[in-house]
Amino acid sequence: MQKETNYKQLFDEFNSLSVMVIGDVMVDSYLWGKVERISPEAPIPIVALRKQEHRMGGAANVAMNIRSMGARPILCSVIGADEKGAQFLKLLKKEKIEATGIIRSKRRITTTKFRIFGNTYQMLRVDEEVDHDLVESDYITLIRVIEQVLAREKVDCIIFQDYDKGVITPRLIREVIAMAQPLKIPVTVDPKKKNFMAYQQVTLFKPNLKELKDGMSLITDLNNRQVIMDAAQKLRADLNCEYVLTTLSEKGVIISMKNKQEEKSIFVPAHMRIISDVSGAGDTVISVASLCLAAKRSPYELAFISNLAGGLVCEEVGVVPVNKDKLLKEVLTLLR
Repeated sequence: MQKETNYKQLFDEFNSLSVMVIGDVMVDSYLWGKVERISPEAPIPIVALRKQEHRMGGAANVAMNIRSMGARPILCSVIGADEKGAQFLKLLKKEKIEATGIIRSKRRITTTKFRIFGNTYQMLRVDEEVDHDLVESDYITLIRVIEQVLAREKVDCIIFQDYDKGVITPRLIREVIAMAQPLKIPVTVDPKKKNFMAYQQVTLFKPNLKELKDGMSLITDLNNRQVIMDAAQKLRADLNCEYVLTTLSEKGVIISMKNKQEEKSIFVPAHMRIISDVSGAGDTVISVASLCLAAKRSPYELAFISNLAGGLVCEEVGVVPVNKDKLLKEVLTLLR
């Protein structure tokens, strides 16, 4: 009963937290249709379009997850001064997420991922994007916006959500961490390969297995749990960070840390689910883990809850945020 009360209090605490999310935002465009015949032009299915839907993706999905857990997201990014950028701002408004940290640039296009579904199955994805670093003027505008938000707002955690599209650079990482440290704001990271080793002295770093292997240039096959733990501990030491949270897909997560002078890793297994779509699961994991960190919860609680959250969104089709009530219910059920 005490544990149940503890977790209920934690979920209530989320309502008072504010989280800055920095990274690559995008529009996720879903084209739903029916396949009844093969094209006479090529041996490919013809999708007869029935419905089109637009959602916020990338770092914006992290902001959605933060909001769905009851906390306040402060999203900072750069989008294009184009039609998709205007569409993105409409989606922000619809979801009641403030746009004060969003900068529009004539030197970029808004990243858009088109996912085409036929008979409920994803058949194709088409990406419209640029991945070069921000030009100097856009970078200066973005860093000033971040600085202004940190000066005037209460920020409980900063998340770097990196998709290698150019918003996040080593220079931005260094400057934001330098701002966060004197304010004692924890910094968490969902990385990609390009900036993998640039996140020095962050609080929590969350790679998946592929990112861990590619980012560290490992030739070892990461099928053995102890090998993964050893690699994660080496990464934690190399980055000089407090925690490395490695997601293992359907197997669960491992959180690695240094407890006093002893290195320690905790494995949290996943629970059996009917998986519909893994898109966005990493966004959910970093969001919930960051909220638990901001609420000063234990490494086990952080790994346990974020692992469950990532699994829950895999039961849905497409990129969707976690349902707070459903997550709490599952947490409490597993405690009994």
